[in-house]
Amino acid sequence: MSSDLNVPMGSPAPGVSERAPDGAGMDYRDWVRRSYLELVSSNHHSVQALSWRKLYLSRAKLKAASRTSALLSGFAMVAMVEVELGVNYEYPRPLLIAFSVCTTILVAVHLFALLISTCILPNVEAVSNIHNLNSVSESPHERMHYYIELAWGFSTALGILLFLAEVVLLCWIKFLPVGSGEVKPSVEPSTTSQVPNSGWHAALASTIIMVPVGVIFLVFTIHFYRSLVRHKTKRHDDEIEELQKIKFQLDGHERGLQNV
Repeated sequence: MSSDLNVPMGSPAPGVSERAPDGAGMDYRDWVRRSYLELVSSNHHSVQALSWRKLYLSRAKLKAASRTSALLSGFAMVAMVEVELGVNYEYPRPLLIAFSVCTTILVAVHLFALLISTCILPNVEAVSNIHNLNSVSESPHERMHYYIELAWGFSTALGILLFLAEVVLLCWIKFLPVGSGEVKPSVEPSTTSQVPNSGWHAALASTIIMVPVGVIFLVFTIHFYRSLVRHKTKRHDDEIEELQKIKFQLDGHERGLQNV
């Protein structure tokens, strides 16, 4: 009878003994070490996420700059080639010089932005298509940051301003000979400005419309960049506060570890 009741009472003990060392091994020092590793790994992932955001932003800027520059430079070249100058009309010399200089600078600025985008964008695209968190360091977007911003500024701010000026000058060249009536002798160049015709009024109307548009564009550009800088500053302040909180937590854990 005693042999039948001789049940191994130590059978559930191994489970308890296996759980006991785990609970006993997880002391305060191990918990601080594990918390520290978790904080370091989360900070590492946040830095990588920030680098990936910068990469995607640089890629978007390069794509927008290349498309805008190709479009506006093509329009400027077509406008310069397809414009029909009146053979029997004597244009003011400053108007022709201004149109030539504005068109040349406009094409040069957009082609420079297109050159930067074409050179940098394939390298950024090659890294962004790799689905690996550690491959972000292979992208040249951080080293070429100033060139990317230069291409972005040339294509959007300076390039669009030059394009607005190009439209105004093109309107003057296109509409100024309209309604002149007769050939203006070269001896009296002031006759064209003293006797306004319908073409002169049309060119003046386009200039009056385009001047407020240019002012609105400048105001919007300044406001946009100030808002963007303010947003980046606020985001960096939040990140600094988060890092300070992590530092205080680590300092508290180190003091607790020293007390133990």
